[in-house]
Amino acid sequence: MIGFLRGKLAIKTPPHLTVDVGGVGYDLEAPMSTFYTLPALGSDVRLLTHLVVREDAHILYGFGTQEERALFRNLLKVSGVGPKIALAILSGVSVDGFSTCVKLKDAAALTKIPGVGRKTAERLLVEMPDRLDALGAAVAAGAPVPNGENKVEGEAWSALVALGYKPAEVTQMLKPFAGVASSTEDLIRRALQGTVRPQ
Repeated sequence: MIGFLRGKLAIKTPPHLTVDVGGVGYDLEAPMSTFYTLPALGSDVRLLTHLVVREDAHILYGFGTQEERALFRNLLKVSGVGPKIALAILSGVSVDGFSTCVKLKDAAALTKIPGVGRKTAERLLVEMPDRLDALGAAVAAGAPVPNGENKVEGEAWSALVALGYKPAEVTQMLKPFAGVASSTEDLIRRALQGTVRPQ
């Protein structure tokens, strides 16, 4: 099992990215929450990984935090949830946002995530509460947290998605202010100026 990769970020085209590790390019798929914490192309990057083995392919998934990977692994244990849906969930809502949806039994919020239907949402609400309790222990060891501008942008992205904006919409909202905002709150405030809150 490959636990993590450290190397140069060679390609990032959501949801795919390639990390050059000593001259070998590793292709990964990653949630959008991870993409918005990535450094510039050519920069050093460290990603936690999870390998999914199928009959026709071996697919490596990359994550910026231990918390994201732990949630991804727990989602795969839910009946009817595969890597594609798990990745969509992590792209559509933050780890904290997902936990809140489960605790509040908010199936309607979960069904807004692409690929998550009513039955899948109901299974998540039934099967995930106990796993979320265990999730805290799984991330106790911690993982490197993105710093500087990337951390600010990642936190702002997760917050706006949790407010109900679509991931692609959030990307456009944040793009003009990348590297300009002084804090997460400042970036969110700038992004929301002139934007109507979603229904």
